[in-house]
Amino acid sequence: MAATAALATALLNSPAAFADAPAPPSPVACDSCWHPDLNTSWNWVLSQVPTAPYRAVSMYDVDGFNNSASDVNSLHAAGIKAVCYISAGSFENGRPDASQFPASVLGNVMDGWPNEKWLDVREIQNSASALRQIMDARLDMCQSKGFDMVELDNVDGYTNNTGFPLTAADQLYYNATLADDTHARGMSVLLKNDGAQIPDLLPYFDGALDEQCNQYSQCTTAQNGSYGLDQFVSAGKPVFQAEYNLSTDAFCASDNANNFNGVLYALNLDDSVFQPCR
Repeated sequence: MAATAALATALLNSPAAFADAPAPPSPVACDSCWHPDLNTSWNWVLSQVPTAPYRAVSMYDVDGFNNSASDVNSLHAAGIKAVCYISAGSFENGRPDASQFPASVLGNVMDGWPNEKWLDVREIQNSASALRQIMDARLDMCQSKGFDMVELDNVDGYTNNTGFPLTAADQLYYNATLADDTHARGMSVLLKNDGAQIPDLLPYFDGALDEQCNQYSQCTTAQNGSYGLDQFVSAGKPVFQAEYNLSTDAFCASDNANNFNGVLYALNLDDSVFQPCR
């Protein structure tokens, strides 16, 4: 029996077991969710827990683990909506749920982030997916703390050197599933990067958060050919755009013209730099 179980596990975790990703689930609507306006001022602080007095913005995007329900309540008391940052596509060895990740889903170390590894997002296609249980528990945490929205980070593994043969279809199924699971908990959800799949993911997400699209000339459909952040704006959904290396003179006119909520931040998102375009 032990040998049979081991063989079954090996087959389950082999690339062949995930050869054909299923079609993504139907989008789950969330009429009761908070849907930010196209023009929504925001701050992004991940390296620390922000405290009052806050910047005069409508939304703070903060770390979901490090911020408590009391911290979220404090933001709400100041009239600020709270976004729960979680990494949905990477393993972070310092998180309290790190021991729950099966070794089989841990891939290559992320470039520039030595304490993180890419995840094999194909595992969510299993009927009793351990990865989905972990991510749903994170969403439960966001919900229990009173967050209004979730930012799903690192959901573009298929375009990176993950150590797994991930396809666009694998990523689409994963991202759509977690977006639906977020809506099922009464929270809206932001797509982080993964611009190439915007046409397919637009029905699932309530807005987009993108980094450095101006620096790399990847902001609009006109630049990319078939996809662009402008597609969110056309659908009435906001775009939150972060730059780190350009001056505001170099990108704000473009972001404003595209109706993006552009801000210049410090790369470590420690709230030391905050230069909004509008």
